[in-house]
Amino acid sequence: GMCVLQDFEALTPNLLARTIETVEGGGLVVLLLSSLNSLTQLYSLTMDVHSRFRTESHQDVTGRFNERLVLSLASCPHCIMMDDELNVLPTSSLIRYIEPVAVDAEGRVLDDPGAASAQELKELAGSLEDTQPAGALVGKCRTMDQARAVVTFLDAASEKTLRSTVALTASRGRGKSAALGLAIAGALGLGYANIFVTAPSPENLRTLFQFVFKGLEALGYKEHIDYDAVESTNPAWGKAIVRVNVFRAHRQTVQFILPQHHAKLAQAELLVIDEAAAIPLPVVKQLLGPYLVFLCSTVNGYEGTGRSLSLKLISQLREAGAKLSSGEGGGKGSTGDGVAAGRTFREVTLAEPIRYATGDPIESWLHGLLCLDAATQLPKPPPRLPHPSQCELYYVERDTLFSFHKASERFLQGMVSLYVASHYKNTPNDLLLMADAPAHHLFALLGPVDPAANVMPDILAVVQVALEGAVSRKSAVASLARGDAPQGDLIPWTIGQQFQDPDFPALSGARVVRIAVHPDIPRAGYGSRCVELLKRYYQGQLVSLDSDDEGEEEEEEQGAKKKAKSAKKGKKGASSDSGDEGEAGADGAADGSTLLSEQLKPRAGLPPLLVALADRKPERLHYLGVSYGLTQQLYNFWRKSGFEPLYIRQSASDTTGEHTTVMVCPLEHPDVAGGSKEWLVPLVTDFRGRFMSLLGGAFRTLPAALALSVLDPRLTYSEAQAQEGVDKAATV
Repeated sequence: GMCVLQDFEALTPNLLARTIETVEGGGLVVLLLSSLNSLTQLYSLTMDVHSRFRTESHQDVTGRFNERLVLSLASCPHCIMMDDELNVLPTSSLIRYIEPVAVDAEGRVLDDPGAASAQELKELAGSLEDTQPAGALVGKCRTMDQARAVVTFLDAASEKTLRSTVALTASRGRGKSAALGLAIAGALGLGYANIFVTAPSPENLRTLFQFVFKGLEALGYKEHIDYDAVESTNPAWGKAIVRVNVFRAHRQTVQFILPQHHAKLAQAELLVIDEAAAIPLPVVKQLLGPYLVFLCSTVNGYEGTGRSLSLKLISQLREAGAKLSSGEGGGKGSTGDGVAAGRTFREVTLAEPIRYATGDPIESWLHGLLCLDAATQLPKPPPRLPHPSQCELYYVERDTLFSFHKASERFLQGMVSLYVASHYKNTPNDLLLMADAPAHHLFALLGPVDPAANVMPDILAVVQVALEGAVSRKSAVASLARGDAPQGDLIPWTIGQQFQDPDFPALSGARVVRIAVHPDIPRAGYGSRCVELLKRYYQGQLVSLDSDDEGEEEEEEQGAKKKAKSAKKGKKGASSDSGDEGEAGADGAADGSTLLSEQLKPRAGLPPLLVALADRKPERLHYLGVSYGLTQQLYNFWRKSGFEPLYIRQSASDTTGEHTTVMVCPLEHPDVAGGSKEWLVPLVTDFRGRFMSLLGGAFRTLPAALALSVLDPRLTYSEAQAQEGVDKAATV
């Protein structure tokens, strides 16, 4: 097969992950480019997604991801780039060895690496031919791993013990949803009447229901005679199948429910959780109950939404199952909060891909480019943990981080692995945001570093910050009048609309997008250390530059002019990067193009990857802010760091069930006009009054302890303050 991607400007990491994995083994990925004089022009090419990254105060987008994408093609022998005249561009010397796959007279691939597995699968299907429903369903499997998974599911279902869990984990493209669909068909064949399926959205279940129907057909069921499918009437779900009614022997149903509707599982006999890593861990724990549970999760790949599920829940289930099998579990099941109490546990892993062989070069290239193998790249914590006070925060230079140098690549893979291990929701597009968004900056918390040691420092935590605000009053007034909020600047527009204050968006701030701490060292104080150093940095307490401001401004202006001049040259095809990397031939010299002869390699002369905060001049800011889903643990963390709540959304998120919260910490900088805390006091007072009035309505479901923490009532008063309160009450 072949995948042709023509509109290069419209490409995103998510799109690459979705489309490239459809190519079968031996196929090619072709990127078609429009008229170019040099491949280096792709570095500064304006992508369609870049319009989302621009804000009023940050307009200049630098295409770091494109540069890394083009340079990475040198390691992929089955991915080629072609110009508008269908000339294959020399991105790699490996492409000259591309040869068609050898086949025999009947069209079968010679030396097929999957032939042995296919023969083993055929023998397994033959041995189970007299064992139904397993025999018929195994015949629908594509790989031996998938067949073993289906057999494991059916073994658990045939036991009819309703306190068992089977967990299926694998990378993308291994046939997890298909195995679940066949297992559901097998459970219907075994007589299960009430089967519930849950996923973040019913659109995620198209493949699963497709294989439910294939499994039913293999078992002799006929549509409209033995079963019916019911489509959703919700326009947002696009006619996705939400229910299957089976009426062959007795009434049986397969019903979709949203994860937050776990209270409807009272009559369930089997619950199937597809793509569990995309569901918050507390919600998954609430879904477990006195019924058989099939659990499926992607540990890496496009839906590599996070490892919190595999790290926490599956480890708890595994521990509880081990205790139960050894007779130590008793009836209580001591697994933290008792989620896995008394449950038997089976675990299945799919390693063999469906469309291509193990170790496929295109898959390896894609996983390296999009950092999808984060599970295997997680850096080990240092053997001796430093005290948080000994750790320092470093600014990560993104030009160097995405330059495709070997050391930078190792550091980038380590940073992304912390993201995936620490948060339940990640997509490949997050990498593009890190690389190209002009308002975003990266910081890394490192332990004591020995300058003489030539080793990669241990990453204890990663911080991603987005600069916001500095919106003109004219734009703020116009936006408030229309009632809409432009792209970006989340905190300025949210607070400005809530308080109808056109002056707040004019303030400059930094929003903490993420703090990802190493999962093996939680609650060690490293997250608090990051916030503390960020506050001190933006308040100008860490800067110790020797050069004066005028010299810095001149240097910045010269650097900006040089960068603009270089970009201008790149557009004209006179890129300086390809000057001595390869000379154009006779035809190339005639039209000034080096497209067919240039040799790309990572840039030299880049700045250091890690810059001490004392050596970098901070932006002038009025506040540090954060937006997150409200929980007691997170609120305590940010409140302890000096942040004040200004906004809590009245409706909870459909995905997490949490209320979006915005908190702000004012910064005091001598060079910032209005850099005091006075502007925050009336906003906090107004917010608390609103919050208190809504406790009987929109916030009535909040835990009492959390509501009291948000109100933050004072428990002790001086005599003067007490008298002042009495006087106010008397006046009222």
